[in-house]
Amino acid sequence: MVATLRKSLKTIEDYKSASPHYTELLDIMADILILREEYFKNMTDSIFDVDENLISQKMQGGLPLIDLTGKEFNLKRPKEYFYSLVSIAGKRIPEVTQNILDIINDRQFDWEKGVRASFEHKIEKADSPESSTENEAEDNIDLVELFLEESLRPELEVIAKKYGDIVEQSDWSEGYCPICGKEPKIGEIRQEEDGKRYLFCHQCGFKWYFNRIKCPFCGNDEQHSLAYFEVEGDERYRVDVCNKCWRYIKTVELPKSSEEPNLDVEDIATLHLDMIAYDEGYN
Repeated sequence: MVATLRKSLKTIEDYKSASPHYTELLDIMADILILREEYFKNMTDSIFDVDENLISQKMQGGLPLIDLTGKEFNLKRPKEYFYSLVSIAGKRIPEVTQNILDIINDRQFDWEKGVRASFEHKIEKADSPESSTENEAEDNIDLVELFLEESLRPELEVIAKKYGDIVEQSDWSEGYCPICGKEPKIGEIRQEEDGKRYLFCHQCGFKWYFNRIKCPFCGNDEQHSLAYFEVEGDERYRVDVCNKCWRYIKTVELPKSSEEPNLDVEDIATLHLDMIAYDEGYN
């Protein structure tokens, strides 16, 4: 894992040179990856458990291994991790972090409710603080969402690595993660596998095969209502859109000779594609 971390940090430095306007967010992501590695070192076991006798039935029934919305777990450790993540932002962008703390404290922010709501596809966003502009408030909420998602990542990634091989052998065909049920934000097309598409879960780090001509959100597979767009000069990336449900997903398409991308980092480095998709009416 140390070698993988080193490669990811090198990629972040490369992207900072190419896209300096993302420097602060990429620096935060680098700190997150380092903190995540430390978290793994101190883990003896995940707070989540899986009934191995039910794995096959769950996969056949379209049920993820971990159902956070339907069961109680001891989330003390992830909550502590969440506040460690907030402190990262405090060192990098203290003025923004104070606004985040205002949201968490002054607005009676419910961390556990926020985490569980994130699995229901939309986090309920607080009203913008009066002292902030609309864009600043939106950026603050985005960081809160990032930290909420990351707070469970190490615990769920252990489950993904433990049972990933079993899941890959199943016939999972859903657009949400088979490990934790989270919707994807980004995926990759593997040229070395004849252009197969894999979706990526930021919540647990798992990748799963998904039909390339199909919307992961509504299941639409009618070619005439599925499309994609690219940004000229940046053909490594595309945004796949569905004109039935008006959702989108970013996709990384790298040559056969390329190393496997870190999609956590790629998601940050392609935020301009999110903005274009929003402007076009997709969400």
